[in-house]
Amino acid sequence: MKIFLIEDDMSIFRLIEERLQQWSLQITGPKDFQKVMNDFTEENPQLVIIDIQLPAYDGFHWCREIRAISNVPILFLSSRDHPMDMVMAMQLGADDFVQKPFHMDVLVAKIQALLRRTYDYQQQAQQIISWQEALIDYERGILTYNNQQIDFTKNELFILKLLVERVDKIVSRDELMRKLWDDERFVNDNTLTVNINRLRQKLEEVELIDVIVTKKGLGYMAVST
Repeated sequence: MKIFLIEDDMSIFRLIEERLQQWSLQITGPKDFQKVMNDFTEENPQLVIIDIQLPAYDGFHWCREIRAISNVPILFLSSRDHPMDMVMAMQLGADDFVQKPFHMDVLVAKIQALLRRTYDYQQQAQQIISWQEALIDYERGILTYNNQQIDFTKNELFILKLLVERVDKIVSRDELMRKLWDDERFVNDNTLTVNINRLRQKLEEVELIDVIVTKKGLGYMAVST
């Protein structure tokens, strides 16, 4: 999914870009604020975020221009707090309005809701989950934590997924091996031990320590805190 962010404050642009990239969203913006529509049509994004106060022309102008050619969802992001600003945005065809300063989690939730309503985004969103304040992208096999990323092998990711889906509950070694076999992955008792150890080592590399615990004689458990 591609988001076109029309924001001239680069510190805010980078902040939003960094957070949304963690959700596998691609962020682009205009190269020239006098020719925003050129970049919009070239990028063909699935969602647009617009600030009101911009160089050359304001956000209302660009909202009007975009609505003349596209039904892409539009979210306004602005420090202006007059009720008429929100009214104007909605009358021009905006789908939502977030006032600065904003909480990033609120912005992400609103973006996901817009994408879900517009593109049936639910299935993709479920491929990315939060655990231990880390983000796990099952589709790409990547975990992001503290601005660090680690990649998993297919077996490591499959084991992590099974454990995280049952967080704070014990999953036996027999069940893990059975499900790995059912998924047509070759695994035996020794292979499982090796994969568990590698998984732990990778998590420890990003300082996620003791988040997968061994319950002696029972199995393994992913912990929530």
